[in-house]
Amino acid sequence: MNIHKTDLFWHGAAFGCETGLAPWLRDRGSLTQRIQQRCARFAVHGVRSGLARIALDEAALLGVAPPHLAWSREVFLYADGRPVVFAHSACARQHLCGAWYAVRSLASRPLGALLFAHPLVERKPLHYKALRSAHPLYQRAAAVLSDPPDRLWARRSLFYLHDAPLLVTEVFLPGILCLAKST
Repeated sequence: MNIHKTDLFWHGAAFGCETGLAPWLRDRGSLTQRIQQRCARFAVHGVRSGLARIALDEAALLGVAPPHLAWSREVFLYADGRPVVFAHSACARQHLCGAWYAVRSLASRPLGALLFAHPLVERKPLHYKALRSAHPLYQRAAAVLSDPPDRLWARRSLFYLHDAPLLVTEVFLPGILCLAKST
């Protein structure tokens, strides 16, 4: 996989994102809940879940040595039949028997429901990146788009439970901007 060095850098601010997308990117609450409040039908479509190689920057954040596999889950979040978010989560394999045991059996349930319902889960700051077509997450997210844009905005943050990190990355698809605006 050829990733340019700049593809590894995520930022603490989403400078340059579209005005309509900024509130979605910056909201620290449950993305799942926010989408559910703005559509009639919400669905999670799984792409893959299991042990896999993760990106080097993800492995570094999670304390996983690069040759080792980590647990990874990828899903699309759908609102009223339209894909609006591609979500990628990862954690060190040893935490699947401990803190993050419940993530193994989510199937088509949203991870956000688990994360925001548990009182001991702590979310760290959000980081942002405009993904270009060469980025692996862009490629996997854009797979459901008939006419993908030049870039897709993503955010990610670490969630901790009993000192065990879980990295959640959400790539926002153009359909997110079509959701009804409500509070």
